Amino acid sequence: MYRITLLFVFVINGVLGQDLSELDKRNGFKDIKLGISVDSIQGTKLKKEFKERDEFPAKLFDVENPAYERIGEVPVKSVELKAYKNLIYEIHVVVDKDVRVMKALESLYGKSEYDMKGEIYFWKTSNLVLKFGSHGKHHLELTYISYPIHKMMKEDKDKKVDNIAEDF
Repeated sequence: MYRITLLFVFVINGVLGQDLSELDKRNGFKDIKLGISVDSIQGTKLKKEFKERDEFPAKLFDVENPAYERIGEVPVKSVELKAYKNLIYEIHVVVDKDVRVMKALESLYGKSEYDMKGEIYFWKTSNLVLKFGSHGKHHLELTYISYPIHKMMKEDKDKKVDNIAEDF
């Protein structure tokens, strides 16, 4: 009887909630994927150039495209992309506050973890993290972050240090 109950729990868990492999598979918001060229996204407008962590040259883009105006019935307030070497490494999506957003995310990716210090929920894989939290009183923010692009930034920094060291 114990084995049947345990098997039933595993089957129900698999049916009710996906796992983080779905987050890796989707790799972003709608058709905006982490790691792709920002030029491949229609409706991008350069907002500003800046230094990520005060050292990596990056660009911030606003996205205005009807394809990203809603998530189901929930209105999207804004979509912003951060790009390093023209590759998208962060996607920020601000939506109207609606409990169905969190329920939908948990139905796709399973139960989230909670960071008490940052007051955010998150799902994490070896390739990316999806953060979800409040954005003011009336909005929620989803932030997708690419680990491979951040790793590329660090490797580029290390190469610069090596080039300086070789020049002595």
